[in-house]
Amino acid sequence: MSNKLFQGVIHQMKDAIDRVIGVIDENGVIIACSELVRIGEIRQGVRDELSYTGDIITSGGCTYRSIVGGNKADYIVFVEGEDKMAEKMSKLLAISLGNIKNLYDEKYDKGSFIKNIILDNILPSDIYIKSKELHFNTEEMRIVFLIKFYGKTDMMPFEMLQNMFPDKSKDYVISVGEHDIVLVKDIKPGTESKDIEKIATNIADTLSAEFYTKVAIGISTVVENIKDLARAYKEAQVALDVGKVFETEKSIISYENLGIGRLIYQLPTTLCEMFLQEVFKKGSLESLDRETLLTIQCFFENNLNVSETSRKLFVHRNTLVYRLEKIRKLTGLDLREFEHAITFKVALMVKKYLNSKPIKF
Repeated sequence: MSNKLFQGVIHQMKDAIDRVIGVIDENGVIIACSELVRIGEIRQGVRDELSYTGDIITSGGCTYRSIVGGNKADYIVFVEGEDKMAEKMSKLLAISLGNIKNLYDEKYDKGSFIKNIILDNILPSDIYIKSKELHFNTEEMRIVFLIKFYGKTDMMPFEMLQNMFPDKSKDYVISVGEHDIVLVKDIKPGTESKDIEKIATNIADTLSAEFYTKVAIGISTVVENIKDLARAYKEAQVALDVGKVFETEKSIISYENLGIGRLIYQLPTTLCEMFLQEVFKKGSLESLDRETLLTIQCFFENNLNVSETSRKLFVHRNTLVYRLEKIRKLTGLDLREFEHAITFKVALMVKKYLNSKPIKF
């Protein structure tokens, strides 16, 4: 469709510009030109050179400039001549055609449509109208992966993700920030959570190996209607945010597996502080040393089983019982009782959540 779009604009400019002008596509082929006989000519050599320089070049009596900047030019404009006037014309032509293409993509491109949905830039009532215009299936099962990159990289691995998911009619790779990329992916009915996490693991392993940077991925729940993609995107964001607090050792976090951490994350800090004050005697939580905290963690991990916990800690059963009794005296909570253990577990998570919040002055 870009061919007709560019040709229409160039045809209108032909009378105003007394030079040959045109556009070259990603394959080095002239797709639009004020001289129709030149359409179809290949100028790959020029394209290769411009892709490396990322700037304006002159060659063979013409001036060339990329419409889209970066490591790879999607389209290149050319103007007859190698003088200053040709340089100015190429700049004006590149800006004009670039803006027109962006407006066109915004109106007709499905990827832009999905981006507007997940970022809440479109009214719910307009979603179905736009879906019909784009012949977009609104009732398919989809899931959102939010991929976050930590540290500096020379380039965003946007193209690599697109190559990993080449079916642009079903999978949409969208840049939403300097370090964030969203993948909206169609999934088949009956797809299990382990299969979804396997996709995320493959993404993380591939990108980490290629770009030598840490990658974290938040996974939403499955949605069955296109209007719910905005909610799914927020779920993926929450998964990453909560994961930073409660699942620090994990790089792939699924929203549906957040458990009680999701509830704690949504609580006001004042309420959390009140809860800790009510549960613990003043200073009792802070009085627990590292060995005691590790004992508590291991006790929880082994489902409050004294024998199994003592085996894992390589201590005598009576030693563990002594430690648990010491915790009861300090905090008033006996971890061998289920209700007390639940209260203590939640309190530790609340404390961890408060420690993750920035200090306000």
